[in-house]
Amino acid sequence: MVNLGLTKVDDAIAAKHPGLQSYAACQSHAFMKGTGSLILGVAGFFVVQKVLQRKLPYPLQWNLLISIVASSLGSYAITRRETQKCSDLWLLLETGKVPDRSPPPVPQPEESQGSQKTKYGDAMD
Repeated sequence: MVNLGLTKVDDAIAAKHPGLQSYAACQSHAFMKGTGSLILGVAGFFVVQKVLQRKLPYPLQWNLLISIVASSLGSYAITRRETQKCSDLWLLLETGKVPDRSPPPVPQPEESQGSQKTKYGDAMD
């Protein structure tokens, strides 16, 4: 039996998808990394702001708000990147191919050869 969160996956489904255990472990690791970065980020930003508060005093509520918002954004970025790695792992285990995440190439404009005509018949230089 493979556990996904609190639910157990049927053996038939686990046999059909042999990479399910690895994917579940990867996702769990990604979410724990995001949670850890949120907690450490709030604490780190709070300490830095407490040090800066000596030169630039502002209320504690703003100190907490800035710490929570900044670390939430950082935590989201970390969790998203790690979850994308888990999705790539899942696709690799299921299909045997690594997904291509590079942007499509931008076509280079061709240089004009002399004068051309527009769709209205006008000559362009």
